[in-house]
This record gives sequence, C-alpha cells and structure tokens, in this order.
Amino acid sequence: MRLIFTALFALSASPAFAASGPFFSLKNTDFVVLIAFLILVGIMLYLKVPKAIGDMLDKRAASIKSELDEAKALREEAQSLLASYERKQKEVQAQAERIVASAKDEATKAAATAKEEIATSITRRLAAAEEQIASAQAAAVKDVRDQAVVVAVGAAKDVIAKQMDAKSAGSLIDDSIATVADKLH
Repeated sequence: MRLIFTALFALSASPAFAASGPFFSLKNTDFVVLIAFLILVGIMLYLKVPKAIGDMLDKRAASIKSELDEAKALREEAQSLLASYERKQKEVQAQAERIVASAKDEATKAAATAKEEIATSITRRLAAAEEQIASAQAAAVKDVRDQAVVVAVGAAKDVIAKQMDAKSAGSLIDDSIATVADKLH
C-alpha cells in the first residue's frame, strides 16, 4: 500500500504532465526518464536495498546505543572514582590536620622542656659561678693574710734587729731555750 502511494505521488509530481505531445512515446525524454526511474526503483526493491539500508541503519543505531550505554557506564564509574578520591582526599586532609596538631603539641611540650632545662642549667651555672667567686675570695683572703704575715714578720725582724743589742740577744736566746725545754719535757 505504501509502495502504491509512493508511486502515485511520484507520477503526479513529475514534470511529464507539463510536456507537450504524446507522453507515452520513446521520443519524449520525460517518459524515458520516468521508465528508467521506475526500473531503478524496481531493481532496488527486487534486491531489497531498502531493507538492507534499514538493517544498516538499525545496526548503526544499535552500535550508537551500545556506545552510549558504555559511555554512561564509564561516566558512572568515573563519578564513583571521583567520589572515592574526594573521600580519600578528605581523609588525608583530616590526617594531615591531626599530624600538624600533634606536631604543634610536641613542639609546645619540647619548648616547655627546653625552657625548664635552660632554667636548670642557668641555676647550675650560677651556683658554679658563685662557688668559683667564693673560692677566689677565699684564695684572695688567704693570699692577703699570708702576705700580711710575711710583711709583719719582715717588719718585726727589722724592728727587732734595730732594737736588739748583744745583751738582750743573749737573754732572748736563753729564754727561748728554756721555753723549748719546758715544752719538750
């Protein structure tokens, strides 16, 4: 039925009706073209070209549909991978924040420990310095006393030497011998 309507439509729209002279003559080019066209359409229908074209279009549509399905599957897979990577990124970010917080806490504790150690070290050094100062003071006092004794002995020697004559030297020696004898016995 469809074929009949197509053929009638083709005949009614043909320019053959506009030509002059007998239409059904081989001398009329419009008639010859119409017959050649009908033969071509007949050969195409006999060889089932429209069905082959339809099958090819169906195959093409099926391949396009399968490509679209594959693209949808790939898109869904990509979206799931993206979500997975975003989730992993958030986990890594949280872990990095925990590491930074832990490092800050450790740094604070290390700074406090270092301050305590420095304070202890300063206290020890101050105590050692005070001991050195006290030792130096004691050594200086001892040196001054020793020097004072040496100066006093030298001064006493000079004074005694100036005031001593032979008689007082003899009596001083006798007194010294008696003191030594008393202390030894």
